[in-house]
Amino acid sequence: MATNKPNLIVFGIDSLRRDRMSAYGYGRLTTPHLDKLAREGVLFEQHFSPSIPTTPAYASMLTGQDIFGTDVVALRHKGPIGNHVRTLAEVLRENGYNTTCVGFTGNPSSRGFDKYLDYEAWMPDEEGRCPKAENLNDVTIPELNRLAGEDKPFFLFLRHMDPHSPYLPPKPFERLFYGKDERDPSNRSMDPVYGFKPFADFLKSWIPEGVTDQEYVCAQYDGAVAYMDACIQNLMEHVSSLGLDEDTLVVITSDHGETLYEHDCYFDHHGLYDCTLVVPLIIKFPGKVPAGKRVADITLISDIMPTILDLMGLEGAKALDGRSLVPLLEGSSVKPVSEFYITECTWMRKHGWRTPHWKLIRALEPDFHFKPEIELYNLIEDPLELNNVAEQEPEIIQLLTSRMEAYIQKRERETGRTNPMYTNLDWHGKGSGPFKTSQEAYDALYIGNARTARTLQAKEAK
Repeated sequence: MATNKPNLIVFGIDSLRRDRMSAYGYGRLTTPHLDKLAREGVLFEQHFSPSIPTTPAYASMLTGQDIFGTDVVALRHKGPIGNHVRTLAEVLRENGYNTTCVGFTGNPSSRGFDKYLDYEAWMPDEEGRCPKAENLNDVTIPELNRLAGEDKPFFLFLRHMDPHSPYLPPKPFERLFYGKDERDPSNRSMDPVYGFKPFADFLKSWIPEGVTDQEYVCAQYDGAVAYMDACIQNLMEHVSSLGLDEDTLVVITSDHGETLYEHDCYFDHHGLYDCTLVVPLIIKFPGKVPAGKRVADITLISDIMPTILDLMGLEGAKALDGRSLVPLLEGSSVKPVSEFYITECTWMRKHGWRTPHWKLIRALEPDFHFKPEIELYNLIEDPLELNNVAEQEPEIIQLLTSRMEAYIQKRERETGRTNPMYTNLDWHGKGSGPFKTSQEAYDALYIGNARTARTLQAKEAK
């Protein structure tokens, strides 16, 4: 490959919880290969995706903009991403790059790729398992061979669907972290899961029949992480065999985390709790990024694009909301992030304000979990966010609300646009406007099975 420009491979791993990775201290050895990659590069310890789920998160990752810049807040975003922003693929293509996207066809922020490849990432095979990452590798490795043979640098974006539900990793990963009887009749921990009407049929469509133990399902998630890790190693070994190691910037990250058996948000990624907002970020770039470095500063998903462009020595779009993190890699400092705005339009429409001490969550309409309109968590005393202290701390609520509203007004002035959290009233795709009661939301928000769930992820390719 006759070029002095580096290649770029970005692994966007859907629904990957940072705290379920051994690279981040998890007790189970789920990511031995990513652990090694982290030792060869930089690991960011406090990386956040503030606006969930998939669609707004990737929009921010791939444009360097926050939701005020992208106007994207909902899973079921209508229309393309606005032409007032440029995507990472567009910028790199303008700089002479071949650009290929795997597994992200139809998503608004996937604009600008030369080539799009899809793979089966939802439906089980004849053995009832989902070999998603192997399916991804099957289409990616031939494309990697083609890109390596071209006389141009390349950008390869891989949207991994492990460990997104269904959690059905192939053998031996399905029993890697579970050795008990998942059908123990005395275990009733799955009763509330099967009793939650909006998700029950979807979860029953892929959780093996008769499972009574929630720990089994959580272990399937961990197994899917380990399976994905092994398949990434397979792909990285191929990168090495092609002689691309030294010339390739590799970024490992996620769009959001996952709720497993917490907060009543079973085996999904809604709720503005830290299990959905905290995500991994690992960057490897031999000779440009120090090996074995860990960065403790808070970083945001909008920082990824400006950091990539800075590392690659390229000019990007102007007025990005995110910051380049290169100074942190070099031991310098950047303006610290001490508090930030958080949003979600997945199965609930909520926003809030997070500081190192407090998490405020405010519902913009009633949610289908019948949760209170205001939630407040003391993150120092209650890091798992189990004790809502809203009634005990009215002054803290007032303070955080005023900070949040001041920030919203500031960003509206800067962009000349209204906060999309206020204008996207059909975020659920029901065409009925905001829900008036939690019961209305509970009755309306029904997923169905895995096949119907797949249609919610992104628009079909035209």
